[in-house]
Amino acid sequence: MNSEKNEEKNHRVVVSRHGGPEVLQEVQEDLPEPGAGEVRVKVQAAGVSAFDLIYRRWRRLPGSPRVPFTLGEDVVGTVDKLGSAVTSLEPGQTVAGGTWALGVGGGYADFVCLPAGELVPVPPGLDPAEVVCVVVNYLTAHLHLHRIGGVRSGERVLVHGAAGGVGTALLQLGKLAGLEMYGTASRHNHELVSALGATPIDYRTEDFVERIRSLTGDGVDVVIDPVGGARHLWRSYRVLGKGGRLVWLGSAATNKKGLLIGPFSMLIMVFLKLIPDGKQVPTCPTLGTFAKAHNEWYRETLTELLDSLAAGRIKPVVAERMPLAEAARAHEMLERSGHAGKVVLVTGASPLSRP
Repeated sequence: MNSEKNEEKNHRVVVSRHGGPEVLQEVQEDLPEPGAGEVRVKVQAAGVSAFDLIYRRWRRLPGSPRVPFTLGEDVVGTVDKLGSAVTSLEPGQTVAGGTWALGVGGGYADFVCLPAGELVPVPPGLDPAEVVCVVVNYLTAHLHLHRIGGVRSGERVLVHGAAGGVGTALLQLGKLAGLEMYGTASRHNHELVSALGATPIDYRTEDFVERIRSLTGDGVDVVIDPVGGARHLWRSYRVLGKGGRLVWLGSAATNKKGLLIGPFSMLIMVFLKLIPDGKQVPTCPTLGTFAKAHNEWYRETLTELLDSLAAGRIKPVVAERMPLAEAARAHEMLERSGHAGKVVLVTGASPLSRP
């Protein structure tokens, strides 16, 4: 290793204490060293998610480390150094992967060390910001549509939060699967939802239960609900037709209504499972839990999705690219909501990074 590499420093954004976006601070340190089975990745892009906001804000969460810690579960970058016993990757390769640590995986950095088994080679010529959208958003969409929702061509699917990062991924993968898609979104995002092949519903001014009934007559086959909350999940259940499936994949409402949303959501899901009306309420593991338990599925599916990106079959919606040093501004943008797609942090290593 030459002297220039020895002198290179790692810039990392840490949660200095729990609180608002202002608690995110940049630190400078020596480069991390990969352990056995790990590689050091020079980060090009890191995703920002709702989980990041939750773990930044709340102190008492399962699995949350002590401050200071670094957020970021999905990254794209180049292999910078191999740890011992790594033979599947080579220095200079562009790779993508998830740390599966519920938002606290260390991606908000210039360099991060990750297990080689959690990284997949990226086809050449792709935008790192679009690639990082695929890692969590499209894997999440694929898991909940196909493995949990069990969708079949021609079925009707309602997606809540349809203009968000996961929502737009669901609409695109749903279209590829031959589904009839409906999506709730703010009025200013309806053009996007329509462009992605779905019928938009304004969740602010329309009752989505009545709207779905008027559009379909007998309801939809699948509802994918990332909002959560007892009342919202109950209403989602009501729009299901005979044999329909309610797929709950998160509690986005936590950011506005607090942590109690999670327990109340779980209670209503248990209650809904007991109703003998033929509707289904499948158990929904997190993407991280499922990917850890099914590494072969994770690697194969992520590879297929990246191939679809390279072929132009999918096109992630990037809300904004922000420099790593502006992580606090990225969090402020997520807290305001209303944007379409995924917010991405980029570093100087990204060939397409820009202010």
